[in-house]
Amino acid sequence: MKEKVVLAYSGGLDTTAIIPWLKEHFDYEVICCCIDCGQGNELDGLEERAKLSGASKLYIEDLVDDFCDHYIIPCVQANAVYENKYLLGTSMARPAIAKRLVEIARKEGATAICHGATGKGNDQIRFELGIKALAPDLKIIAPWRMTDVWTMQSREDEIEYCRQHGIDLPFSADSSYSRDRNLWHISHEGLELEDPASEPNYGHLLVLGVTPEKAPDEGEYVTMAFEKGVPVSVNGESMKVSDIIRKLNELGGKHGIGIVDIVENRVVGMKSRGVYETPGGTILMEAHQQLEELVLDRATMEAKKDMGNKMAQIVYEGKWFTPLREAVQAFVESTQQYVTGEVKFKLYKGNIIKAGTSSPYSLYSESLASFTTGDLYDHHDADGFITLFGLPLKVRAMKMAEAGQK
Repeated sequence: MKEKVVLAYSGGLDTTAIIPWLKEHFDYEVICCCIDCGQGNELDGLEERAKLSGASKLYIEDLVDDFCDHYIIPCVQANAVYENKYLLGTSMARPAIAKRLVEIARKEGATAICHGATGKGNDQIRFELGIKALAPDLKIIAPWRMTDVWTMQSREDEIEYCRQHGIDLPFSADSSYSRDRNLWHISHEGLELEDPASEPNYGHLLVLGVTPEKAPDEGEYVTMAFEKGVPVSVNGESMKVSDIIRKLNELGGKHGIGIVDIVENRVVGMKSRGVYETPGGTILMEAHQQLEELVLDRATMEAKKDMGNKMAQIVYEGKWFTPLREAVQAFVESTQQYVTGEVKFKLYKGNIIKAGTSSPYSLYSESLASFTTGDLYDHHDADGFITLFGLPLKVRAMKMAEAGQK
């Protein structure tokens, strides 16, 4: 009886060519598993393609709500942003995918899991750390790193390999951007983006929206409600998180929100340049932050900023299934107890403009903050506070002056 391998299958040329390659070089029974994290029409025609390529079975697993509720929301609550710009769209999806691949492998009695990530990227790390953490006994096959047996170096090579194995598929050798898409975002790499000195060809590149220049000349007001740090409605309409992100994607794309051009530091040591479209995610992160400004005290916000950066690093590096991620997430969740309220803003040509925030747990006191003296604040109290708060500076200046005189 043949051993089984579960292949993380996207339906693209790379993973399609991997199916006959696995059978030829390892004599595996290939079980394809396509994880739907909201990539839309990319899933059309997958079953026929997988079977035609030699797979014995294809799973199409709908993980959209799981992805939103258990991976996206913890990162939104943490304000996890990598290197000040990247909202972790690909990074958050990989542990969700790895977990389901392991579950399918267990169900099928497979001995290995195969992925099509290259040896230069971050995804190989994210997939494999997830698999190692959840199923250390399973073998991991990464064809692009097995250069002694994986000899294909181009799309032309892969198309010819498939043709030689009787697989005639509608793939072309045309150069295009390398993209990754899910409900949260779409990333673009390659072509002119490989030169940081080149401006992105946004007219050719964008998928989820338009540039700010092409956005409507009229702004649009949006109101969102949160309960304990979780979005629950848009413009008064209650929705689950995945539908909220869909709605915000539509609004954000229309108004040119969330287009980021970044040169980032990959885990493997190189810099890479990419353009990310995250229209709905950018709005959701900003709205959540606006509510936290009203609710969280200064010391908690300061600590949470550090934890958000740590969470971003953890997720980017593929360390989701670790005690550290659980601990950081537990801290963040403890800060969300009172992050409840309503946020209003205007979308206008790439901008998210505040239009009012309210919460039953607001720490803002108008009587304290206004220029009119209130009962809780005596201006004279500031004298003693500044004397003590500035004492170290004053003492140091005095001692330095003494040393200078000597």
